Amino acid sequence: MKFDELDKRMRVFETSHDYCVLPGLYIVARIDGRCFTRLTKEVHKFKSPYDPVFRDYMVETTKHLMTCGFRIVYGYTQSDEISLLFHPGENSFQRKLRKLNSVLAGEASAKFSLLLGDIGTFDCRISQLPTDELVIDYFRWRNEDAHRNALNSHAYWALRKSGKRPAEASEFLLNMSVADKNELLFQKGINFNTLPNWQKRGVGIYWETYEKEGYNPVTCESVTAIRNRLKVDLELPMKDAYGEFIRKISR
Repeated sequence: MKFDELDKRMRVFETSHDYCVLPGLYIVARIDGRCFTRLTKEVHKFKSPYDPVFRDYMVETTKHLMTCGFRIVYGYTQSDEISLLFHPGENSFQRKLRKLNSVLAGEASAKFSLLLGDIGTFDCRISQLPTDELVIDYFRWRNEDAHRNALNSHAYWALRKSGKRPAEASEFLLNMSVADKNELLFQKGINFNTLPNWQKRGVGIYWETYEKEGYNPVTCESVTAIRNRLKVDLELPMKDAYGEFIRKISR
């Protein structure tokens, strides 16, 4: 059998179940760390509940994903996850889901592993959202999840540091209200409202324009050029204000 015939015969098994994101749908990717609790708490022992070094690794991984060949207008990271909002006109790989998932997971794993000096792997899943309101809802969902996780994590580690074992701390917090968790932290000398916003709201990364001074060798004049760069925002708003922030970015 000639190679061209063999290639055609076998390639169908790779592509017969290809699915593509339809034109007009927003693409949002969520990239999650695999087994990161063990990796970050047992193997590398980052500070608990939050470590600025780990945060910076996730930020740099997000920035890499936003500059590795896709048109991405917004990146968001909290804990061990990253969410990416693609430009509506993005058409890489003809919007094939298997390619988007595999390439993004691979790029994130490679970048994070280089930063960590160890193997860290990610998976990826794609949300196909038909309206900008659902895009806003998606990022509000992850933003509010960050807030919930921050409260739970600080309460859990406050109990751990006071002597409770992991199972005891988890059971103690079971079915405890938000107000009670805040009071628990207050009794331990922690005012949740004054904790760094990046812990409670996550980190946003988006494009901004800036002026760069240059020199025109032809006219021998100083010139100003407009350039784009990624801005890392550690002070994201919450709730409705965050929704309006996402609305402006997604347009």
